[in-house]
Amino acid sequence: MLKKTFASVMMLAMVFTFYTSVNAQESEDYAMWENMMFTPDYTKLKILGENMRKHNETYHKEGPYKATVYNIVSGPNAGKMIWQMGSMMFKHNDGRPGKGGHDADWRDNVMPYVKEIHTIEYWSQDDKKSNTSMLGPDNIYPIMFIRYFEVSDTHDYTMNNVYQQASETFKSMSGVNPWGLYYNQFLQGDLGRHVATVRFFKDWKSFEDSPSFKDAHGKLFGEDQWETFLDTIDDTFDNQWDEIWEYNKFLSGD
Repeated sequence: MLKKTFASVMMLAMVFTFYTSVNAQESEDYAMWENMMFTPDYTKLKILGENMRKHNETYHKEGPYKATVYNIVSGPNAGKMIWQMGSMMFKHNDGRPGKGGHDADWRDNVMPYVKEIHTIEYWSQDDKKSNTSMLGPDNIYPIMFIRYFEVSDTHDYTMNNVYQQASETFKSMSGVNPWGLYYNQFLQGDLGRHVATVRFFKDWKSFEDSPSFKDAHGKLFGEDQWETFLDTIDDTFDNQWDEIWEYNKFLSGD
């Protein structure tokens, strides 16, 4: 019994050490977003839309409390929605809207038209590897191609190399190719949503016009390294899946 308990403690310590090293911020400033995934009441979408828009216009218009809403249009969570706040830091939770009618408005005018809240997660951006400097309020990419990764317990040490190659490849591609790397700040258990990459698109046609990642990778690392790269991905991650999010301008209050 003692040996089993000791082994469990050691495994827990290893897991927390991994997450701490992955998610540690290298400076006092970092970009993070709070994402709430929810299922709307489809019979009350008009009321929900009007009330959520008014709520976001009133309480989440700018700064770290700025709210953005997305429709999930593909993947296992298609039909659900994302209410996102940020970019922010943990300290901003201490001053988030609450007084002045915020909580009552959310309780009385938004929540009655939400069927279920599934997750509330905090995602931080890897600023060094990400290629997102071109993004901003005046340069919106309304379609987000998100790929989630579940990191393997036995091959997590290869994760940095995978994303470093991906980062260098996207930055080398011709044209403007915004790409972001994000770490989930808290353990997710069976959900396995450890890391996510995001490609940003102006429209659906851009999926067809986007430069070839494989060709760009071959130019940087050699064409003979492509299969090795794919094998390393298979070893590093136990699971991965895609979602497409579309920006909902009306509900965001913009």
